[in-house]
Amino acid sequence: MENLSGILSFVHTAEALSFVGASRRLGLTASAVGKNVAGLEQQLGVRLLNRSTRRVSLTDDGEIFYERCRRILDDLREAEELMSRAHAAPRGKLLISLPIIGYRFLLPCLSAFTERYPEVELDLDFNDRIVDVIADGYDAVIRSGKLPDSELTGKLLGPFRFVLAASPAYLQRRGIPLQPADLAQHACLRFRFPGTRKFQQWIFKDLPEDFFVRLPVALTCNNMEALRGAAINGLGLAYMPDFLVHEDLRSGALHSVLAGHLDAEGQFSVLWPSKKHMSPKLRAFIEFISAHLFSGYLPASEGAPPRSAAVPASGKKAARVRQKR
Repeated sequence: MENLSGILSFVHTAEALSFVGASRRLGLTASAVGKNVAGLEQQLGVRLLNRSTRRVSLTDDGEIFYERCRRILDDLREAEELMSRAHAAPRGKLLISLPIIGYRFLLPCLSAFTERYPEVELDLDFNDRIVDVIADGYDAVIRSGKLPDSELTGKLLGPFRFVLAASPAYLQRRGIPLQPADLAQHACLRFRFPGTRKFQQWIFKDLPEDFFVRLPVALTCNNMEALRGAAINGLGLAYMPDFLVHEDLRSGALHSVLAGHLDAEGQFSVLWPSKKHMSPKLRAFIEFISAHLFSGYLPASEGAPPRSAAVPASGKKAARVRQKR
């Protein structure tokens, strides 16, 4: 490694297959390039190039040495770029994939990000499919749940919980469920995952995992916003993430029920391709959403039942659900 000029001369000669071609790239004479390579060969004690009057070619040892040297020079170039970008202002386009369900609480944070970094252009792709971050060219993705991938680096953003909610009009018409067993008499609005076509589980404390399977289904859809709309319009009870409906709970458009019986939390994460170094724009994005995404969000808790909602007589003595042991 004492002869970096020799390595540079060798790599460029190997790529150009010519001392003259290498000399043009390096700004040296062809004679100087040839001497550098000869000195490197002497130092290593091996012949790296086969020479003829018209061209040069790699020996077997030369091919092996070239591959290693190429990677070393790439690392050096990356280090130089890192230093030049270290104090540069974040700028350029960021292609980000986000879940459709998250646009309500993500957009305010993203708007604040663009105000802080006006030279960064956000290209937002809202979809619920599992994307190939690297193959599809995304700079980062935000997703819920566990998304392990050896080629991705991830950072937790914040937790959320699920609520069971219905409109005051529905609860006045059908009554307020006081125990999970009461749901057998209610219209349940179910979310079906677009990819697997499976129902989302309704998870309750100390109840069998298959409890949700026995719930009556009044409506099924594969879009959580549509599910929210159906609940607001009085079609039934829907199981939804709190960030999606917290404004509806605050305003009274929806009312949370059975909060003490629910036992489910989720987690949002941001993931990006694993690299030794991040660009300033990506680093700024990850640091900003990590610090601000959940900082101003306080989900609404379950309040008192709406005054217009009458508790059904059957609900006063709610049936107990048998638990599997």
